[in-house]
Amino acid sequence: MRMATDSRLDAVFAALAHPARRRILSRLARGPASVGELAKPFDMSLPAVSRHLRVLQDAGLLKRRRDWRVHKMSLDPRPLAKATKHLERYRPFWEDTLDALAEYLEGQS
Repeated sequence: MRMATDSRLDAVFAALAHPARRRILSRLARGPASVGELAKPFDMSLPAVSRHLRVLQDAGLLKRRRDWRVHKMSLDPRPLAKATKHLERYRPFWEDTLDALAEYLEGQS
């Protein structure tokens, strides 16, 4: 089970690594959209946008619903919640490190 969870988390972080995919997710956070609506602000071909959507869908971040010939995409936030939970484990380390840095810098003045 751990391997499946790890590979899903890897897929989420890989999907989030590309700025176009993050912009798509930001748009979908406001509500569902068709593939054409999602492609509109990008200077790339529809097949290229579709490949980005496939990466997001494979990571579990999108739901696709077909309405006749129109594909409506919507955000599935559950994988983002799992990624956030994973990152939260490192918060104490970063807070301690930043506190130590602030303390050091204050002592330098």
